[in-house]
Amino acid sequence: MLQNFAKTIRLDASTDAVWDAVNDVRRVASWVSIVREVRDVDPPRRYAALLEDRLGPFAMRADLDLNVERGDGRRMRVTASGEDRQVASRIAATIELAVESDGAGTSLGVTGRYEITGKVATLGAGAIRKKGDRILQEFFDSASRELGGHTGIDAATLRRS
Repeated sequence: MLQNFAKTIRLDASTDAVWDAVNDVRRVASWVSIVREVRDVDPPRRYAALLEDRLGPFAMRADLDLNVERGDGRRMRVTASGEDRQVASRIAATIELAVESDGAGTSLGVTGRYEITGKVATLGAGAIRKKGDRILQEFFDSASRELGGHTGIDAATLRRS
């Protein structure tokens, strides 16, 4: 099951403060409750993380490899992949973040895709999409709380394909 997404939020914090926040892998991981721990592998480019969640009848516990690439300007690409051997499922994600000045504040744009295969994928696209939407919203809510976000941006800005 492959899912694409895109969303931009506006934050009151300065562009530098937002960029510093998204560059702190542990801080960003704390914005998503299913990430249990982050370990250094070869910082600031490579990390490992433990993902734990319940999806329908499945209790997932996957070790993820994270690769962080910083591009020109304030752009970053994070790729993650891992496997839960207990439930014979794989997860892969590519996430691109863009931090840009937005008048008096900063916009944080996040685009990407994730794919879940194996037994967990048998739950169907609807269940996985709903769970994915909740996790993404949790990320944006946490970023907004920490960095002074605006609540006027609704879930309709989340694009699926």
